[in-house]
Amino acid sequence: MHRSNFITRLRVALAMAAAIAMPGAASADAQLDKMRAKVAAFIADKMEKLGGSRIVYRVDTDGLREAVVAELRDDVYKALREGRIAFSGLAIRDGRVEVNIPDAKGREQLTRKLASAAEGLPTHALAVTGSGDGLIRLAPTEAASAARLHELVDDCIAMIEQRLKDAGVTLASVQPEGTDRIRIFLPGMTEPERITAIFARKVKVSFRQVDLSMPAEQAQRGAPPDGTEVLLGFKDNKPYLVAKHSALDGDDISYAGPGFASGTKEPVASFRFNGRGTRRFAHITSENVGKPFAIVLDDKVVSAPEIREPITGGSGQISGNLTLEEANSIAMMLRAASLPGRLGLVEQQVVQPAAKP
Repeated sequence: MHRSNFITRLRVALAMAAAIAMPGAASADAQLDKMRAKVAAFIADKMEKLGGSRIVYRVDTDGLREAVVAELRDDVYKALREGRIAFSGLAIRDGRVEVNIPDAKGREQLTRKLASAAEGLPTHALAVTGSGDGLIRLAPTEAASAARLHELVDDCIAMIEQRLKDAGVTLASVQPEGTDRIRIFLPGMTEPERITAIFARKVKVSFRQVDLSMPAEQAQRGAPPDGTEVLLGFKDNKPYLVAKHSALDGDDISYAGPGFASGTKEPVASFRFNGRGTRRFAHITSENVGKPFAIVLDDKVVSAPEIREPITGGSGQISGNLTLEEANSIAMMLRAASLPGRLGLVEQQVVQPAAKP
């Protein structure tokens, strides 16, 4: 499920909500909700008997709004460039995207192009206002913003579940609470701070050039060239000599998720860059055709593919003899680094077991 821009991401969120609301709809999301409901009921019973920890997080709604409007600005810029529409003053002001298009036909072309991209979405997905002097203002409506918030909460829940699993925590319930909060129940655990410490540390994601001036093994034994360091592989502990400077980082990623390679059907972690990341990645890959490029998670090289051609579409895959579980774990780490804003800790408390009669 790739969500390359504001329109596509919104389509996915609203389609998911519609599928859940339709009686008898066979969707993976509905099945996942049922499974989580069963887990929540089981955990609630365990909490009553054993006690444990209750942790509540709040997603960063301000960070989400900023990310949504930034994506919309990138979409508008792309539409203007592809349509060769003359414009000026493209900027974000007061939570909206503003652009000046002197030509009335150009203004009509932009709104038509955005409407075409949003085909199938409710008409309230995007509010467009204009003035006689050519200034257009665009912003997601409250309904569209609510759909994105719902999607963000779902993304955060999936990320929390995977990172708890990676940390060896298997008995846990992660559920939405209200519109922007997430509740975690951990039966039998009396140290909630051990869990909050996991999410207090931000996942480090970086995309770095591989230095070929000397073998990585030689640099590992001696002194690596200035501006480089030796990092080990995610699975094989193979040494890689990479630049210390990161060409792109987690903030440049708009989406990540597990999947399967189209040809081999092997598990992969797919990701897509935002507008800024797409432009930077296109430039970097154009300048480094034939050279390897390392994708690094928490100082471990998870992939170092050779750049075969300029990559201008803004998406990529991490592969390399991964299991589906490993692909999912990598995707969730990428997602943790790309989620708008940070999870804010609202409360953590130890819940005592119910008194025996």
